[in-house]
Amino acid sequence: MNRKIALTLAVPLLLAGTYGAWHWWSVARFEESTDNAYVEADITMISPRVEGHLAAVEVVENQMVRAGEVLARLDDRDLRAKADQARARRDAAAASIANIDSRLTLEGALIRQAEANVASAQAEQRRAGADAQRYTALAGREFASQQKLATTQADAQKAGAALAKAQAALVAERDQLSVLSTERSKAEAALQEAKAALDLAENDLDKSTIRAPIDGVVGSSGARVGQFVKAGAQMMSLVPVQDAYITANFKETQIGRLRVGQPVELTIDAYPGLVVTGKIDSLSPASGAQFSLLPPENATGNFTKIVQRVPVRIALPKDGPLAGRLRPGLSVEAHVDTRQQGRDLIGIAKADITIPQQVAVRP
Repeated sequence: MNRKIALTLAVPLLLAGTYGAWHWWSVARFEESTDNAYVEADITMISPRVEGHLAAVEVVENQMVRAGEVLARLDDRDLRAKADQARARRDAAAASIANIDSRLTLEGALIRQAEANVASAQAEQRRAGADAQRYTALAGREFASQQKLATTQADAQKAGAALAKAQAALVAERDQLSVLSTERSKAEAALQEAKAALDLAENDLDKSTIRAPIDGVVGSSGARVGQFVKAGAQMMSLVPVQDAYITANFKETQIGRLRVGQPVELTIDAYPGLVVTGKIDSLSPASGAQFSLLPPENATGNFTKIVQRVPVRIALPKDGPLAGRLRPGLSVEAHVDTRQQGRDLIGIAKADITIPQQVAVRP
């Protein structure tokens, strides 16, 4: 009887052992797994870029929002007044330039008038000089009186003085043109400064309306109407649940066979019985301990070796059964099938790795 019972038990045990050995040989020995894995997402902290009192909060906790939707509004009366003030300064600077342009147009006409006066004075000087020369010759022959000679000579001197006066006026008008050109350049700089101030004021006014930068779910909202908020203070968080991914912390003894693109079977504690297939997306450039607040210093005398863990990012399918349903922080178990080689995690092909040959040393 005992022999029959033993034989009866030995057969299923033998079959189970055979199946276990076959499963280990064909599957289990190629699998790396860890339960130190969690759902994560690139959470965006929402902060105002200008300070002020909250006039309205347009969203509530756990609300799904789209990029560009209004989350909150600040009281913008002061900012609107500053924008109007900057706009008035811009208009005044533009009017100043228009006034200078009008003066430049007038100055051009005055310069042409001064040039005409110079031409007239030159003609008068030539006439008076010619008369003076003729009467000088006639007076030398006593065909003209000395009084007439003196009069023509005085007229020639007066014509020369008038020409000098007209030429000086022309130079002054041209100098005034240079002064106006300089004033216009200064006014243009003032206009650019006023435009920049207006842009800043309008930007601050636009910043009083706080919008969602990404699609996501509102969380950790502490915004209340009437609350005074400072620039940079956290008001709420946006969680892009649709772009959630898995971070699995594998032991350093497990990452040797992990490659980008290898399939990963994921089981989430929140959804028992459901298996999701993802792919390895990337490997952290350092172990998790190196990014901690106080990284370990292994050069100390009390060194104790501890197996380190390296974060591995696992991408989830966009159209998977849990798309949009995962929440950061959920626990996950990850199982990687290393039979598929994928791509090297550090981006170095095996063919590029050269192994130095041993050099034989002669005795």
